[in-house]
Amino acid sequence: MTDHPILIERRGALGRLTLNAPKALNSLSRPMAQALQAQLDAWADDPTIAVVWLDGSGDKAFCAGGDIRAMYDAMQAVPVGQRVPETEAFFVDEYRLDYRIHTYPKPIVVWGSGIVMGGGIGLMCGAAHRLVTETSRLAMPEITIGLYPDVGGSWFLNRMPGGLGLFLGLTGAQVNATDAITLDLADRMIASDQREALLDALSDATYGDHAETVLRGILRDFEPAAEGLRPDSQINAHREHIRKLTDHADVADCVAAITAVETEDRWLGRAVATLRKGCPMTAQLVDAQIRRSRHASLAEVFRMELVMSARCCMGPDFREGIRALLIDKDGAPQWSHAGVAAVPAAQIEQHFAPPWSGHSPLADLG
Repeated sequence: MTDHPILIERRGALGRLTLNAPKALNSLSRPMAQALQAQLDAWADDPTIAVVWLDGSGDKAFCAGGDIRAMYDAMQAVPVGQRVPETEAFFVDEYRLDYRIHTYPKPIVVWGSGIVMGGGIGLMCGAAHRLVTETSRLAMPEITIGLYPDVGGSWFLNRMPGGLGLFLGLTGAQVNATDAITLDLADRMIASDQREALLDALSDATYGDHAETVLRGILRDFEPAAEGLRPDSQINAHREHIRKLTDHADVADCVAAITAVETEDRWLGRAVATLRKGCPMTAQLVDAQIRRSRHASLAEVFRMELVMSARCCMGPDFREGIRALLIDKDGAPQWSHAGVAAVPAAQIEQHFAPPWSGHSPLADLG
């Protein structure tokens, strides 16, 4: 059944949707996004479905992000500077789906075990109940490929305290279950070996008119078994340091402060090293998206990010980042700017100018 982008299952009043690309760590493709949207739309009006469950095939990943290999192929067919209709269509479908999850009329439970990155966080962050396990590793690593933290990143990074949103966007740092809950990227931790037992409990439940109450009671019952597995926070020891590192008016100064850090701490050291090799344009876009969307609605965020993503696909850095990571795998991207301070303000501004005339393809959101 691996030819199906998602698996669909009814279990009592529970509707289960499973991303079905385990060899690709369940990377989100356009057929996946379209299939998820269609089934969510169908179940929204189905009185026999009380709760929706979303997970990924296998144990390694919920979703490792968008299918950037397919995006690379589409971009390579179009000269730099021209619009890429195929990738624009993917982003429209992806953001529409993310918005649907944020605003869904029934409780959605996401099983965010294993790798949850990029587009995976986009699917997870808007759900009513976001579950992590002792194996969860969450990150927005777009700094490594010349994109930026999209899928609503402008929304959830803005809501993190003390410069943490900017830091995570700039460094692509991975966070564990404990930190995901602290950062409001997740709601509760369940032991990874409890997935089937939890699914059975949710499937056997009688919800009536009290789906949210019944659901919360079941989830609470499953929490104690994970207490002994809870990982130590990776962020807490560095929170004040991160606040000071990101306490600059100019993002170039933030980047200079972070990349100057010398540390033996593995988590912080990896974050610093990632930023040192990261895309200068991405660093500027992370700062700009957070500043510009501080008071934006969720719908406005997705419309802004659609413009940014379309512009990134037109530029050289996104395709160069994917080339270095996935195609030639040389780990040596040649970014279009020598450093963050060297990125012209006009080029940053252009990433917020719609490349189309007329209404946004997401004008109907909200």
